[in-house]
Amino acid sequence: MEEVIEIRWHGRGGQGAVLASRIAAGAAFLEGKWSQAFPFFGAERRGAPVTAFTRIGNSPIRLRSQIYEPDILVLMDPMFLNMELAWRGVKPSTIVIANTPKAPEEVFLPVRVKRLTCVDATAISMKLGLKVAGLPVPNSPMVGALIKGTSLFSVESAERAIRDILRRAADVNVEAMRRAYEEASVLEEPKVEEAHA
Repeated sequence: MEEVIEIRWHGRGGQGAVLASRIAAGAAFLEGKWSQAFPFFGAERRGAPVTAFTRIGNSPIRLRSQIYEPDILVLMDPMFLNMELAWRGVKPSTIVIANTPKAPEEVFLPVRVKRLTCVDATAISMKLGLKVAGLPVPNSPMVGALIKGTSLFSVESAERAIRDILRRAADVNVEAMRRAYEEASVLEEPKVEEAHA
């Protein structure tokens, strides 16, 4: 693993991006790695864009800034696939994890990236009743897709982190994470939109 892996999460208020970033950091910590997780909020209301950040490293992490050039980009809502703001700083070596009902072969990205992992985290959340005010909360499924697309940490460590952080709601979130891990599809060097190729 590189010195520090930087993950940027894009979600909407109520989708659990901040919690997902904490679960990822917690899972990495359980495997003996150094980690940090923190959010950036704009207008704090349900449905508004929320950005969260996770760093994972093999030694103490002294950086405290936002992540501008992510190694891993997690898009917790399909709308971010077409939102220019989410793609800022993305490199050809970036790995993308997307919540979409489409297969990776059907998705055209605005920039060239290393790998695309897709999962219908919204459908998994709805099936398992992971909802707040009737809206799906796809955070735990997105952690499962992150593991499938990157192998940054194990499913077992993610389960322990979920149980440590969520406690009462742990069982259904663990099931959602594991289901997404099984259902996620990975594609190396995905297609780029013609205008941006």
